Amino acid sequence: MWKVSTVELGTARVNKESSDIKELKEQVVPSTEYLHTVNNGGRNYTVCLLEKKCVCGRFQVDELSCLHAWTVLKSKFLMPEEYFSNYYKPNTIVMTYDVSMYPLPNRNDWNIPEHVAEEVVLPSKWKIPPGRPKKKRDKTLTELLQQKNQHSCSIRGQGGYNKRTCRNAPHNK
Repeated sequence: MWKVSTVELGTARVNKESSDIKELKEQVVPSTEYLHTVNNGGRNYTVCLLEKKCVCGRFQVDELSCLHAWTVLKSKFLMPEEYFSNYYKPNTIVMTYDVSMYPLPNRNDWNIPEHVAEEVVLPSKWKIPPGRPKKKRDKTLTELLQQKNQHSCSIRGQGGYNKRTCRNAPHNK
């Protein structure tokens, strides 16, 4: 019914452990005339040529055929230019630069409408301080009532000093 084809691409994949260079081979299995499954090293990618979609997402987002769509097009001997967006075609790129652009004239020669010239733009009322913004977290009641910087000795449990400055701590000589 459908013929399974293996397409060998011109790129190479490097195996990190053994530093062997292996040719990148992808197996194309057609499901219908427009729907194909591409097996790439144990991973399967479904490509729909009719809707110009691939499971990887690049075909529909970039409107440029991804590696998997390119493999399907190569296996079916189709022209890949038909599956690109018009934005990538040479005629469109040439038409982009067809329109002449002129620099702005001197500021004194500008024609500014009255309603725009009458508008006054004021600076901001608040200045944002430099650096990291302060925390905007609401503190709980216990955090608000708690004394700040309360030191306590871990040996005797009394407040006001710590273990290092405790007078009753055993001294090791």
